[in-house]
Amino acid sequence: MLKKFLDKLNGLHFQQEYLCLAKETMENPLHVYISVQGKALQDITETHVFAGYNPLVFILPSNDKIPTDPFPATQVIFSQNPLTLNEVYREKDAVAKLDMKWVKRLETGHFVYEGMKGQHHFLSKWHQFVIGFENRLFNNKPGNIFLRGNLLQQIQIAYSVPRVISLVTLGSGDKFNVFPTDLNGELDNDHYVISLRKNGKACQQAEMYKKFTLSQVQSKAYKMVYALGKNHMQEPRPKEDWIQSKIFSLFPYPDLPVDTLRYRELEILNFSDLGIHRIFLCKTGPVATLDATRDTLSHIHTAYASWRFNKGLGGNYLLR
Repeated sequence: MLKKFLDKLNGLHFQQEYLCLAKETMENPLHVYISVQGKALQDITETHVFAGYNPLVFILPSNDKIPTDPFPATQVIFSQNPLTLNEVYREKDAVAKLDMKWVKRLETGHFVYEGMKGQHHFLSKWHQFVIGFENRLFNNKPGNIFLRGNLLQQIQIAYSVPRVISLVTLGSGDKFNVFPTDLNGELDNDHYVISLRKNGKACQQAEMYKKFTLSQVQSKAYKMVYALGKNHMQEPRPKEDWIQSKIFSLFPYPDLPVDTLRYRELEILNFSDLGIHRIFLCKTGPVATLDATRDTLSHIHTAYASWRFNKGLGGNYLLR
C-alpha cells in the first residue's frame, strides 16, 4: 500500500521503469554533447557508447579539445535543441547533464569516462526526492543491483537516449545461450565494445567461447527479448529447445534469433573491469542486414518518457 501511495506522488506518467519503442519512430530526440567550461565541443549523440550503470560508464570518441585526467570539469550535456559548437550554451538549453571523470584511454584511442554526478529537469526536485525514497525503501535488498545516491539520476539521464536492445547468441556444437544487452556499441569499423556483469554466467560464457553473434531485432519482439533477460544466469541449452520455444527458427536463418534485422560477429580481444562490469573490447566483422524495412527495438527510462509526455512530445511506446 505504501508503494502504491508513493507511486501516485512520484510524478511519473508511466509506471514501467523502462519503456520499449521503435528507435526510428522517436520524434525530436535529445542531442548529446561533450562540454568543457560551458562550451559544447562535440556532438556525440550517435558516437558515444553507454557501457555501464554501476558505475555509469561512457566511452567517448577521442578529441584533442577534450581534457583528460586530471582535468575534472568534463560534462556530457543533453539538449532538446541543437547547440552551436565551441560557443557557450545557455543553462536552460541543458535539460540534463553528467559530470564525468576520465578513467583511461583504450587502445583504439577512445576515452573511458565514469559518471560522478547527474542533474536533470525531467521531474521536479520533489518528485525526484520521492523516487529516491522509493528506491532506498524497496530496491536496497539482497540480489538486487542497488543504485545508490545520485547514481539513480545518472541512469535516468543515460536512458534519455533510446538504447538499442540487442541479443547475444553464443555456444558451440548443439548448445546455445541467448540473452539481451543494451550496454554495447561500435567504436570504429574494426572494433566494438560490449559490457556484461562480471559475476554473471553470460559473462563467463563470453570469456569461454570468445566469439559470439550480436543481433538487433524488430521492435515487435519486445516481449520475447525482455523475457530472455533471465538467461544472463542460465547455462547453454540444446538448439531444439530454442526452436521449440520459437526463439530460433529452422528457416531461413537457423542460427539467429527470430525477428533479427541485422547482425555482426564479434571476437573478444581483451577486457577490463569497472565496478560490476566486465567491458570487452572486440574485433568486429561487417554488419549483415536481413531486413532494412523494420524498426529497431530500443528502450528509454520512464523519467524521460514522462517529461516528453508533459511537453506534448509523442512516443509510440510498447507497454509490456
